[in-house]
Amino acid sequence: MGSFSLVHWLVVLAIVLLLFGAGKLPRVMGDFAKGIKAFKAGMREEDETEAPHQQVQPPSPAVTNASPTNAQASAPHPGDRV
Repeated sequence: MGSFSLVHWLVVLAIVLLLFGAGKLPRVMGDFAKGIKAFKAGMREEDETEAPHQQVQPPSPAVTNASPTNAQASAPHPGDRV
């Protein structure tokens, strides 16, 4: 009861042909297709402009003193072999 049958679609098609004519229908559908393509291109451009803003840069490593103290220099490191 809620869906359209084949007869309903044929009636709709006949009304569309009467309103637009057989010659105008391809032009109307072509314009409709161009509109869809323009919409998709706009969505793609929007995604491309948002992509750089979503990238998160890793935090920069903390700068430490490069010269070790005497206690650090003489202590063995866990990965060192003796």
